[in-house]
Amino acid sequence: MAPWVGAGLLQLTPVGALWLILACAFLLALLLQTVPPSAFPGSTFFHDLIRYGKTKSVGQQRPASCEVFDVPKRWFCHFYIISVVWNGFLLLCLIQALFLGTPFPVWLQDLLRKLGASQMQGDELVLSAFLVLVLMWLHSVRRLVECLFISVFSDSVIHVVQYCFGISYYVIIGFTVLSQVPVDRRNVYTGKGLLMQTRWFHILGMMMYVWSSVHQHRCHVILANMRKNDSGKVIHSNYRIPFGDWFEYVSGPNYFAELMIYVSLAVTFGFCNFTWWLVVSYVLFSQALAAVLSHKFYLSKFDSYPKHRKAYVPFLF
Repeated sequence: MAPWVGAGLLQLTPVGALWLILACAFLLALLLQTVPPSAFPGSTFFHDLIRYGKTKSVGQQRPASCEVFDVPKRWFCHFYIISVVWNGFLLLCLIQALFLGTPFPVWLQDLLRKLGASQMQGDELVLSAFLVLVLMWLHSVRRLVECLFISVFSDSVIHVVQYCFGISYYVIIGFTVLSQVPVDRRNVYTGKGLLMQTRWFHILGMMMYVWSSVHQHRCHVILANMRKNDSGKVIHSNYRIPFGDWFEYVSGPNYFAELMIYVSLAVTFGFCNFTWWLVVSYVLFSQALAAVLSHKFYLSKFDSYPKHRKAYVPFLF
């Protein structure tokens, strides 16, 4: 174990502990989904809870009682509406603190301290958090635009627990980023001095972010275009085998791209932000679960599905 990992565990903040718990929970879910239903009491409820959209049709027959908890998958757009508004507000608070010298609202300072706001000194940490919050907000804006104007949703559903978790996630992720900024006003720097602290990992992280975001967008466009004709009109909501871009390598390239986006933010944080690597661990396992279930769906539905494709990580998994 790297020394900084051990030190991070010893100094685990409340928000870090939350991400560690979530990462472990989704790792457990990823392992449990491989257990045969006959050997797993409560597997019907478990699988209904972890599956959404097309993957709910794979495996056990869903009892009618489970349908009570269904909400439309197209409600995904609510996640990004919440994120654009909430994380936009947090970003505005940070911009005002950095460039106008306006302290965070008292309630926000108190909450950030309870979550374990950073006590480290230095402009680099503040600049990193600022860049990450900007990139997270831009990510939410892009995903909202895709949900509203590009994606073609079928009548598939998600569990109401997944819906509530998704909304909570985008609130918590903003707090997580902002908790990396020292809340002591003496540690807030002016914009001019802040930009002077730009480091190579900031540039590398932003380049990785753009690269990952472009590929994720392309994959979402590919999925949407499979339900449209050449003029862009939606003609059906059936599932087909996707081809192009990272679909040539994995069944869930949008999930892999999501992981790479969060890795790029870890790079922007300077590689050694332990709390953010816990976030990345959560994203790794949660997106792996979605990708594996999606891969199983394609294999069960299409006999001609490309055998060389992996589920999640190209050439590996």
